[in-house]
Amino acid sequence: MSQFTRLLGIAVVALTASGCAPNIDDLVAYTNEVRQNTKPSIEPYPEFEQKPVFVYDAQGFRSPFVRPKASRAPVVAQVKANCLQPNANRTREPLEAYGIDALSLTGSFRSNGDTWVLFKTNDGGLYQAKKGSRLGLFFGQIISIGNDKVIIEELVPDG
Repeated sequence: MSQFTRLLGIAVVALTASGCAPNIDDLVAYTNEVRQNTKPSIEPYPEFEQKPVFVYDAQGFRSPFVRPKASRAPVVAQVKANCLQPNANRTREPLEAYGIDALSLTGSFRSNGDTWVLFKTNDGGLYQAKKGSRLGLFFGQIISIGNDKVIIEELVPDG
């Protein structure tokens, strides 16, 4: 009986599998007909107009990878009556080549009773100054030095 059951099972599976065979002959015929009757139309790519050639010529310019050289513009003394005037004849200190906005307070220290401050410039320089030192583009002078602040007095010209 087991052999008969086995043969019967194989027959059922074979008949079921043969019934699942796809009947796609009409679909294949339709696909072949469409392929024969349809011709693909490919549009030609657009012709690009020739642009004039650009020649990069920057031999005379400063390299963008090198820091610009500092240039000091001469200070033109404008004398006004009843106004405090700076001493234009004295020698200028190194920090007077930088604007106040180009300086950042880096630290402070005491040495021989004097309080010194360290300023870092925007070009990476580090300078020390004490009370009375000059800095800034407008004849600035350090008036006092605190633990967390420096008071500077500048002569700002009229606009």
